[in-house]
Amino acid sequence: MSAPAPTVPDIARRPAHAGLVLATLILGAVVANINLGIANVALPTIGRELQASQTQLTAVANAFSLGLACSVLYFGAIGDRYGRKLLFLIGAAASIPTAMLAAWASDPQLLAAYRFLGGLSAGLLFPTTLSLITALWSGPARTKAIALWSGIGGGMAPLGPIVGGWLLEHFWWGSVFLLTAPFAALALVLGIFLVPGRTRTDPARVDHLGGVLSVIGVAALVLVIERVSGGLTPLWLTAFGVALVILAAFFWRQTRAPHPLVDLTLAKATTFWVAVVAGMITFGSLIGAMFIGQQFTQNVLAMEPLNASLCALPAAAAMVLGAPVAGQLLLRRGGRATFALGLLNVALGFLVMLVTWRPGASVTWVCVGYLFVGLGVGFSATPASRSLMSSLPVRRAGMGSAFLDLTRDLGGSIVQAAMGALLAVAYTGYFTQAFAALPPQQAQQLGSQAAQTIGSSYAGAAEVATGFPQAQAAQIVAAANTAFTEGKSAAIGLALLLTLVALGLVLWRYPRQQQEEAFFASVAAADAAAPPASRPASAR
Repeated sequence: MSAPAPTVPDIARRPAHAGLVLATLILGAVVANINLGIANVALPTIGRELQASQTQLTAVANAFSLGLACSVLYFGAIGDRYGRKLLFLIGAAASIPTAMLAAWASDPQLLAAYRFLGGLSAGLLFPTTLSLITALWSGPARTKAIALWSGIGGGMAPLGPIVGGWLLEHFWWGSVFLLTAPFAALALVLGIFLVPGRTRTDPARVDHLGGVLSVIGVAALVLVIERVSGGLTPLWLTAFGVALVILAAFFWRQTRAPHPLVDLTLAKATTFWVAVVAGMITFGSLIGAMFIGQQFTQNVLAMEPLNASLCALPAAAAMVLGAPVAGQLLLRRGGRATFALGLLNVALGFLVMLVTWRPGASVTWVCVGYLFVGLGVGFSATPASRSLMSSLPVRRAGMGSAFLDLTRDLGGSIVQAAMGALLAVAYTGYFTQAFAALPPQQAQQLGSQAAQTIGSSYAGAAEVATGFPQAQAAQIVAAANTAFTEGKSAAIGLALLLTLVALGLVLWRYPRQQQEEAFFASVAAADAAAPPASRPASAR
């Protein structure tokens, strides 16, 4: 008979083995997190090479997080039922061909579709990493493991574009999407030999109807938000209503299903739902900031891709270095104080971006804005992760991990889509007003087709400018810089407002340290004392 897989005491007694297991799980998280922001550094180049509009660029940037966001809840439940290691391996394997498809996509629509498939692959891989950590570690060791998982794994989101910027300097735009392939291959090999095959799982049957409704509902909502730049037309309002109806049907199903994906009773815990809402805003704002920032620095400040991506290095460094500090602060002061400190730093970062990011802005201010946002996310990620996972029994670790993924990916999808829509609306609106004010002779000289191209994206304006004399070309580029800056300010202003809302929510509703620790201890004690046969029907 083969030896059982390591349990929590085994992991604790074998620190070398525990370190290798944790490194493998962090590597799986790296595959997903690099992909979240890797497209951003290539967006200006993709816009030029594939002649993509601003709306299409938003779709490309958002497609991966959309695939991840709409699938993690369903896939997390499947992992709880059928084995987390199996999903980890399938997700790592599927991440390789989807990366290759994206690298050689021939148009923006195909690129967005392949990125979406990559997100689905990560939806298999990513949720299992945190649920395995929750199943294999406990107490302070779990908090430290989650801090490392959050800091190193999450730090790859802003660090990935830096390597992507170097690749763009030497290879074609599609090379940035190949970056994750070797990480996925290594995670696959290490996962086969190191990740325990048997951990405490949930014997309940999976609510497949609820899973399908969650996938369709989340995808529909994000896609509708992406298209808001076209205006609140009757078609858009109808689509938005349909998305809300599907999501309402999902939550109704969760109240009726014998084995729901989401145990609404558990989700009512203040430590759980506050962490979900605030976490969605925090992580979503980070992804949105990278999405806006990479385009601003390359377009308006005329930086090369590598230099533009290096400006995001302070964010990556602050996330990686800040997460262990946040873990220590979390143990001393609790989740409320740590979460609030993180959100305050994010708000300061957005304030810097809003005020100082203008045409001709100093690189120093660009780096300072990124630094505060990265530091804030580094401090927020650890309490958000611990709150979600410690609010649930271990048998529902997949639900907690899926919701943590939702805070990152659904938050990223929605906030980035909303910021991208505001950017597109403000950019197009600026040129619409400018063209309407042109004298008839100048309007005729410009031409309707050129005007449409200029108003569709910054890359379009730059392309049209090359066909005019130097003085007129400079005017077109200057106007595009102003239009993009106005769009940037509208998008960053939205992120700042949402961050302040999250900060107020944490200070208002999240429990203080003593109440927080007492609740987490009660969850752990009840879970340890409950034999499988005594679990409620919703968890069997």
